[in-house]
Formats: sequence, C-alpha cells, structure tokens
Amino acid sequence: MTSHIETLVQQLDGKADESYDARAELVWIGADAIPAVINGLPSLGGFGQLTAIEVFEEVGDPRCGPALIGLLDSDNPTVREWVAMALASLEIDDAVEPLRRAYRACLERATPPDWTESVGIRWALTELGARTPVVTPLTARLRATAAEGAPGWPSAHFAEIIYDLADHAQVILYSQFWRVDAGRAYGVSGPGLDWELDWTAPWEHLVDESRAWSPLEASEAPSATTSSSPPLGSTVPTCTRRGDRCRPSTPRKSATAMWSRAT
Repeated sequence: MTSHIETLVQQLDGKADESYDARAELVWIGADAIPAVINGLPSLGGFGQLTAIEVFEEVGDPRCGPALIGLLDSDNPTVREWVAMALASLEIDDAVEPLRRAYRACLERATPPDWTESVGIRWALTELGARTPVVTPLTARLRATAAEGAPGWPSAHFAEIIYDLADHAQVILYSQFWRVDAGRAYGVSGPGLDWELDWTAPWEHLVDESRAWSPLEASEAPSATTSSSPPLGSTVPTCTRRGDRCRPSTPRKSATAMWSRAT
C-alpha cells in the first residue's frame, strides 16, 4: 500500500487527468496517505505541490502544517499564496509568525498589495486572528448580510462607501458587484476599466487616484429595472490602507461587496 501511495504522490505532477485521478484517490485514502504526501512534497514541481496542497486541505490533517510552512519559502508565488490560505483553513496556529515573515518578504520584493499572494497572506493572518481588518464607522453602519451569510453593501450606497473609505485614507483597489436572487449570490461583470495604481507614488496620491476611478465602477452598478423591484446591487469594494504597501509606509486591503436583489 505504501508504494502505491508513493506512486500516487509522484503522479500529482503528471498530466491533468493523471494528476486529478491521483489527487482523488489520495483524498479517498485520507489520513493514511498524508505522511507519504509530506515526504514527497520536496520532489514535486509547482503543479504537483499545488495539487498536494489541495489534498492536505481536503483531508484536513494538521500533520501537514510544518511541511506547508516550509513551502512559504517557495520560489513559486502561487505556491506561497495557496500555502498561506491552506494554513489558515487548516487552523495551523504555529503558522502565524512564518506568515508574517512571508508578508515582510512580499514587501521586500515590492509585491503590490492587490496581487493575489499579498491578498492571500493577509487573509490567512486575519483568519488566524493575527490581523484585524479596519472598517470605518459609516461603512460599518451601512454593511448588511447578503446571501449565504456573506457581508455586503447595497449598491445604492456605493458612492457613500467609496468617499467614506477615501476620507479615511483607504485606497480602493477594485469592486465586485453581486446579484442576489432566491437566496443565492451571482457575480456581475464589472466595467473592466483596467486601471492600475503606481505604488511608488505618495499615499495621498494613491487615495486620490482610487477616489477618482472607483465612482466610474459605480456607473456600472446593477440597478432595478422597475419601480417595484428591490434595488439591485451588492458591491464589495476591496481597499487597502497604510501598512500593506511595499514600503515602510504601506496599505492594507479591505473589501466591500455590493449585491443586487432580484424580484
């Protein structure tokens, strides 16, 4: 059985179908497969390691914690991102300090705070109780609960939220709109304005830039088609503040979601 599991681990690096089948069988074997996956992790390429991370998460065995922490030093940013999120989902408390070091490494590499690795590490630290998101009073007061228990903000308040965040020196990175129908949330395509921030600019300039661009997204917010319809719109603006930028004076991300309700 051991040799079979070891073969499955190496197949995680194979072609898509082979890797998928190996992953599914390792998950089915469960906890008995975890030691072999841990031992084989260093020999896998990036794709195999990402698939192994999925196995760890689905099996939910905390023994993989030290191996995952070791991958925070990977040369592959996607591996580092997935590892951070896996450590949080598996509730590996020993990962807090390594995650903080990994985030400092992001800052030293000048990784923008809106890239997925930066976002993933901040999310992981928040989930592990090592980071507290900051929400301004007005934005907190306008927040509601959308479908499936997710926080959101009615799109009718989008402009208020944008200006409230900017007035508190928050940089809005992007926004996501959702439509809520029969208790389910569906993503709504945004305008795709493709704007980028120059993270080497002064913080006040970044705030002003995001304050100017974000309302353009509001023009694409879903709206009710008839007067009898509830207001459409749930938006999640994602923003960041000082401390998360790739400089000593850097931003942290926070998110805002807006939803729409269908009739």
